[in-house]
This record gives sequence, C-alpha cells and structure tokens, in this order.
Amino acid sequence: MSAILTALEETLEARKSAPPDSSYVASLYDKGLNKILEKIGEEATEVIVAAKDAEHCNDGPSRAALTGEVADLWFHSMVMLAQPG
Repeated sequence: MSAILTALEETLEARKSAPPDSSYVASLYDKGLNKILEKIGEEATEVIVAAKDAEHCNDGPSRAALTGEVADLWFHSMVMLAQPG
C-alpha cells in the first residue's frame, strides 16, 4: 500500500475514537454507516454529473472537476471501508 493510503488509513482509524466535533470524519463515524453511505451516494451522483460535463466540454476545468469528484467518492468509500474495522 502506498504511503499516502497508509497515512489515510491511520488517520481514519484515529478519527473513530475522536470526538464528533473534532473533525468531519469523526462526525461521520458518530452518525453511523447510513450517513456514510448517504455521502457515498451523493458523491457518486456528483461524479456522474461531472463526467457528463467533462464529456461535453472536454476542457481542463471540467476534467479537474471530475477528478475532484472522483477523489471525494474514493475518500468517502475509504471512510466506509474503515468504519467496521
């Protein structure tokens, strides 16, 4: 696993025991799996919209927006994978 993913995994684990008001991830864990899954659904929809925009515009900002949305989806998926341990 890359150093970045290892660091993310360690941070996500640490956030499980952190107070909910201390970080966004801690607040997601506090709200439970359903909230995490809701965020994944939102991010997946945003990826679809950004992909459609990128297809029609095919410019740098549209591609960057798509990349950002995919990163958000991956991040929230990592939060979900780390949630049960």
